[in-house]
Amino acid sequence: MKVLLIGGTGQISTAVSRLLVDQGVDLWLLNRGNRVECVPDGAKVVQGDINNRADIEALLEDEYFDVVVNWIVFHPDEMDRDIEYFTGKTDQYILISTVATYQRPPVYYVLDESTPQHNPVWDYATNKIACEQRLMAAYRERGFPATIVRPSQTYGEASIPFAVNSAEHPWTLPDRILKGKKVIVPGDGSSLWCITHNTDFAEGFAGLLGHTQTLGHAFHITSDEVKTWDQYLEELGRALGVKPRPIHMTSECIARFLPEFEAPLKGDASISFVLDNTKIKTFVPGYRATRRFEQGIRQSVAYYRENPERQTVDETLDATMDKAIAAYEQFLASI
Repeated sequence: MKVLLIGGTGQISTAVSRLLVDQGVDLWLLNRGNRVECVPDGAKVVQGDINNRADIEALLEDEYFDVVVNWIVFHPDEMDRDIEYFTGKTDQYILISTVATYQRPPVYYVLDESTPQHNPVWDYATNKIACEQRLMAAYRERGFPATIVRPSQTYGEASIPFAVNSAEHPWTLPDRILKGKKVIVPGDGSSLWCITHNTDFAEGFAGLLGHTQTLGHAFHITSDEVKTWDQYLEELGRALGVKPRPIHMTSECIARFLPEFEAPLKGDASISFVLDNTKIKTFVPGYRATRRFEQGIRQSVAYYRENPERQTVDETLDATMDKAIAAYEQFLASI
């Protein structure tokens, strides 16, 4: 099977790339070549920009792919571009979307692929919904071979997932815990949340490639493990060997000091829900996420301890969290 991944070196897609190579897939990666260390041996890299028509026309001129996967479509105009590019050039096109497209707040706490899609407080989710709509219209009207995949929050060895942390400098959160600083937790810490390890996601995803019965369908691929934010923080503390000091703050309060977290919190991370994985298990028999968070987060902590040069801290975010916590505690003391 010949597969083209557009991107292919990100947090989730790197695990997919490694697994596909191990399975003997003829894997091609189209990206700008900025993360060559994430390319597995055996994959063919085509350096180029998906937004550059000349790059794509040169790639597609004499090539046909059984499957094309685009990890970096974020706007409906980009979706239209891909439909034009890959019509007649693949048997299956997979859009990577997100579970954040599901109705927020949900009217029912268990979400499956039939859950209405509505999340007006977060532009990222709204644009992904529009991308899905454009893709499904092309499938219905022109038979474009579309499949949609929706990940939840997914992490690997180089990430420390949490509601309030730096994506570019994940060690910011462990650094606070190790220094005895308080950690911001949304709400009262009891919201249910699903965090999935990238190796588990990859297993389910690989089973969809080349699967003709998936055309016209959407799937989320997540762990069945559900924990509260307090429980996730406790597991991180165990991995570090230090008991965390949580401070619970409303999303509105967090957003006053950290506005960049407002939409992700109000549109996703602060809302309780459970994801039903029946559909992916039906189409990919035997799929089951096996990496518990306590195992995965210990692997992440071990990775950073083995690579101290990666233990970078977002000093601006760290200082702003200190300021937010101090102001919040002063307010509580004044009541």
